[in-house]
This record gives sequence, C-alpha cells and structure tokens, in this order.
Amino acid sequence: MAAKKPTAKSNTSKEELTQYYRDMLLIRRFEEKAGQLYGMGLIGGFCHLYIGQEAVVVGLEATAKDGDKRITSYRDHGHMLACGMDPNGVMAELTGREGGYSKGKGGSMHMFSKEKEFYGGHGIVAAQVPLGAGLAFSSLYRGTDEVTFTYFGDGAANQGQVYETFNMAALWKLPVIFVIENNKYAMGTSQQRSTSSPDIHTRGEAFGIPGETVDGMDVLAVKAAGEKAVAHCRAGKGPYILEMMTYRYRGHSMSDPAKYRTREEVQKVREKSDAIEHVRELLLSGKHATEDDLKTIDKEIKEVVNQAAEFSRESPEPDVSELWTDIYAAETPQIADA
Repeated sequence: MAAKKPTAKSNTSKEELTQYYRDMLLIRRFEEKAGQLYGMGLIGGFCHLYIGQEAVVVGLEATAKDGDKRITSYRDHGHMLACGMDPNGVMAELTGREGGYSKGKGGSMHMFSKEKEFYGGHGIVAAQVPLGAGLAFSSLYRGTDEVTFTYFGDGAANQGQVYETFNMAALWKLPVIFVIENNKYAMGTSQQRSTSSPDIHTRGEAFGIPGETVDGMDVLAVKAAGEKAVAHCRAGKGPYILEMMTYRYRGHSMSDPAKYRTREEVQKVREKSDAIEHVRELLLSGKHATEDDLKTIDKEIKEVVNQAAEFSRESPEPDVSELWTDIYAAETPQIADA
C-alpha cells in the first residue's frame, strides 16, 4: 500500500473524493484490460497506456465546465474516459470495430468526440499543441469564456512548434492551458539527458506566460492548480502553463521494454506516490469509506471494463466501403452559413 503523503489543502467532500477514486480507478482498470487485449492480438498498431498518470486528467477535468475543450497526444485513453466518453466506444475503437468512436478506423491514437469536446489523440509529437491554440482561438472569436486544455509531454516540449504556439497564444491572449505531462522519460530518454532546463514550465516566461509545477500524482493538488489556471484564462488574461510531475508505470508503448529505467525505480514510485492509493488512504483515514465500500467500487468498475471488452468483441469490423468515407468534409460550415 502506498505511503501517506502531504496533499493540497482542500475542502474536498466525501462525494468528490469518492468520484475521483472511481474516475482514476476506471482509467487504471481500463488500461490494464487494454494491455491484456493487446497481448491477445485484439488491439493492433500502437497502444500507449496511461497507467500511473491518472490524477492529472481527473484533477483537471474536475475544474472544467460544459463547452471547455481538450486535445492531447497518443497517450489518450485516460483523457477520453475522464471527460465522459463511453468506455464501450473507446474499447471498440482500440480493437478496430465499427462501434468505436472513429468507426474502427482511428485505433488507439485517433479518437474524437464532438459531443464531449474531445478533439483527439494525435500521433505526431507536439502536433496537437498548435491545434489546441486554434481551439482556444475559436472560443475567443465567439466571445465565450471556454477554456482549452492542451496536453503534451516532456519530450514534445522540445519541439519548435510548441514555442511558436506559445508566442501566438500570448499575443492573442488565448484561453488555453498548456498541460505538460512530465513523466520524465519522453519516448525513452530521461529528461536529464534530453532537456537543458530542468523546469519546463519556465520556458513560457520569454512570452509572458505564467506557469508552475504541480504534483501530478496528487489529484487534489492538480485540481487546486487547475482552478487557478482556469480562472486566469476565463478572466481573459491569456494562456497558462501547468507542468504536471507524473510517472508512467508502463513503457512508452506496449512494444517498449523500458530498459532505460530499473524495476526498483518503478516499484518505489508505486509504493510512495501512487495517485489512486493516495485517495484510497484519504477515504479510509477520513472514515469516508470502508474497505468493503472500496471493494464494491472496484467490482463495479471491473464490470464496466469487462462490458467494454465484450462490446468490442461483439461489434463488427467496419465495412470495406468505410475506407472511402470521412476523408473530406461533406460540407464546409462557413460556406453553408454564407
């Protein structure tokens, strides 16, 4: 069991804590199942699991409201589940089935949901960052107070397009939160070896963008920082950078043996900093839940995940004719409005 650690001061209710526990556990169990299906050959191509990083997206989604947008990279299943996308549709997409969010044609890295304002996982490193600024520009253009959460990793933070985007976002005061999910290893090279400055969030200073580091393994600390960043953006003050110090327990993808770090290192993080165990301790020590209560939640979550896996097996593969659909827009809204 994870050791107790200090947490952000918060007036978090029993209901909120329990919901965070459920949301993070759903991501963990879903990703574990996805790993199993990949091993069975039911998921092809690339598959990047979010195990270990659950607190980042769950904490930030707790600060979002209807209309807020989110966009991320290929490590995207957790983001989909956290914003309310159906586990059945996500798993079906992973397995390339018709019932998936992209009709089985996008796979692990390319899913979208206009209903949930989720604008995709993207396979090109850092390509989603300027797209996230574009989403934020649409909110500014329409005069709303919507915020866009643009997620990328420590490896992507070294891409030039990130800084071009920082400049534009600062110039136009775009309501975008740049969320750096710093899991310390990018694709397989430690940050110490690949990044000249240890504090990535300070790179926004050249553009006048405020930023801070956050304990990304503590969902309450994430939420507290998220609320501050969201308030900044909604007030029309422009972009904000949150560098989430987190850790992935699996390799970069399912095909990565992760020989660049020791098993002892991973186990140490699991024992001392696991985000789910931390909330579990808060629930138990605060007498908000019993061991039996938490076992019941775990059982319920496993049933949801098993149902998603079953749905993905039963859903048919897309028809060959689907190869020719969804390539170009059927109509351009701007032209139709004119």
